[in-house]
Amino acid sequence: MTPFIAELIGTMLLILLGDGVVANVVLNDTKGNNGGWMVITTAWGLAVFVGVTVAGPYSGAHLNPAVTIALAIAGKFAWASVVPYIVAQLIGAGMGAFLVWVMYKDHFNRNNDPGAMLACFCTGPAIRNYTSNIMSEIIGAFVLVFTIFYITGAEITPTKIPVGLGSVGAVPVAFLVWVIGLSLGGTTGYAINPARDLAPRIVHALVPIKGKGGSDWSYAWIPIIGPIAGAAIAALIYMQLH
Repeated sequence: MTPFIAELIGTMLLILLGDGVVANVVLNDTKGNNGGWMVITTAWGLAVFVGVTVAGPYSGAHLNPAVTIALAIAGKFAWASVVPYIVAQLIGAGMGAFLVWVMYKDHFNRNNDPGAMLACFCTGPAIRNYTSNIMSEIIGAFVLVFTIFYITGAEITPTKIPVGLGSVGAVPVAFLVWVIGLSLGGTTGYAINPARDLAPRIVHALVPIKGKGGSDWSYAWIPIIGPIAGAAIAALIYMQLH
């Protein structure tokens, strides 16, 4: 297991389980239909736990380009490794989203709501206001990365898994993502992760789903720029405080 493969598999599991719960809740005729926001946010938190548990010992389990970039800004991660990590994260996220489509293919075929189908792959705003939307993503990602710095001592490396407790060490990050979703996720769906949104959005554009509609590319820059900006701000403030 190399760091590249670990990031790929960890991110794939994150998106498979995260986008999977959205599909389970919003698509017609599933066992979890209309499960609600608590179900979605809880499963996303647990999806983070799974991804971090698998990838942590080998790559540090960034699973998020914003986290990788923030660690590099803080001097805790080599800039030379940033691009390979991000490529792995994007590939893994795309694979996870594709598996969600495979898993729920029959249910996609029974759905006639393009918005619900798109939500199974990527995020979208509750109220479309780009200024407010990007601020939501900046704030959410700031909370994520700033808190991760304090959980891990500003390091996420193969030798420093969060809290240093093996798989149990993934629990604080899972709780962190859970509370971000519950508290801050109602505006944009809390992407807080460029790979989580971009690669699945590409998959949505490519897979054959009848009546799926467009992939909302006019919004796609928000969950890319917002999380990276929020993470960078978190890194810079952390550096000033320490």
